[in-house]
Amino acid sequence: MQTENQKSILFITGAFVSNESWNEWSHFYESRGYKTIAPAWPFKDASPAVLRRRHPDSQIASIRLAQLITHFEEIARSFPERPIIIGHSIGGLIAQILNQKGLASKAVAIHSVPPQGILTFKLSFLKAGWGPLGFFTSAKNTFLMSFSQWRYAFANGMEFELQERGYLQLAIPESKLVVRDTITSVAKVDFKKPHHPLLLIAGDMDNTIPHQLNYDNYKKYTDKNSVTDYKVFSGRNHFVLGQPGWQEIAIYILEWLQQHKNE
Repeated sequence: MQTENQKSILFITGAFVSNESWNEWSHFYESRGYKTIAPAWPFKDASPAVLRRRHPDSQIASIRLAQLITHFEEIARSFPERPIIIGHSIGGLIAQILNQKGLASKAVAIHSVPPQGILTFKLSFLKAGWGPLGFFTSAKNTFLMSFSQWRYAFANGMEFELQERGYLQLAIPESKLVVRDTITSVAKVDFKKPHHPLLLIAGDMDNTIPHQLNYDNYKKYTDKNSVTDYKVFSGRNHFVLGQPGWQEIAIYILEWLQQHKNE
């Protein structure tokens, strides 16, 4: 019988960034006995530099949320037993949806895009999301954040050098359609349904997904027999996976997984 430290982790990447954003996280958990996988989104299995050179990319532009959910659902079903699913941003939303489908042994949603019906009119959220939504622009073309947009939406509060490094190493073109789909019924979660343990993590400096959205998401879950936990970290922006001190969050998740290893 496998112990908790022999289980598998499926990392699910969010929008606008390469799956390489999980590299250090994979090393962290593998060094502690887990098996990890951080697959790319469809049409994104290339380096960030290559993907940026392809911009505008009609294949990436065609990606829809339903397609992404199916893509990661098939990957989750390929494991010999239910994996732990950890997702960031849109990846956090997908982690919640797959957990509802019973495909995760446990799920962690880091700075998650909220399911349908959870909104905020906070200025930072509207400002960060307006460009990616791409209203009044062609959905046939991908959206690539400018460095200025990246600094506001992802890397606010960090030193300029770290902002620039993160942008060059990880920023990639994105589908406007997949971002728009997050406010449709494709992103629906049944909050009353029983689910495997779920941890929602937020950051108090996140301009893209303000922590109040994550808290509202957490409060929507109502099944009293299911574990639903919430934790907000101070000084964390949307670049949380690569932001200095990310290990604090990884350790917190590790301890949470061990705490609920028998559930």
